[in-house]
Amino acid sequence: MRKWLRMGGAGLVLAFAVGAGAQERRGEEKPFSDAEFAKKAASGGLAEVEMGKIAKDRATDPDVKQFAERMITDHGKANEELEKVAKEANLSIPTRPDAEEQKHIDMLRDYKGADFDKMYIKHMVEDHERDVKEFTRAARECKNDKLKAFAEKTLPTVKEHLEMAKKINERLNRK
Repeated sequence: MRKWLRMGGAGLVLAFAVGAGAQERRGEEKPFSDAEFAKKAASGGLAEVEMGKIAKDRATDPDVKQFAERMITDHGKANEELEKVAKEANLSIPTRPDAEEQKHIDMLRDYKGADFDKMYIKHMVEDHERDVKEFTRAARECKNDKLKAFAEKTLPTVKEHLEMAKKINERLNRK
């Protein structure tokens, strides 16, 4: 009987520890903010357009060039839409990429040829993986209906960009 009590007690301690660990991990995620999402989305969108322009000129791979043109077009449209939504919601958004995004833009300028293609696409994969997470969360948690609708509407395009970038990245890394 004692054996069963000890095992049951140990199980409760273990369950509590696992639950507390999960709670702690969830606590690491910052509370959602419409304003913060709008700032990040605007900065990221502006950076995508800027990097797309650089890639359009410097890329040597035709798929990378085509992808860059898609970034310019799609993110340009999304940036315009976000600007309108943010204005209506009385949210301030940047008109230039933030310092972190600017570092990536500047770093990209250091590459040429096939190295450029690989670096650009690798960055696009990483960037769009983050974007998918952010837009998914915004589509769930935005308080402002129009900002939420923007996130919901833009998310499929961001997911499509991620898949395109992954395919190009795989092919470039096989060369």
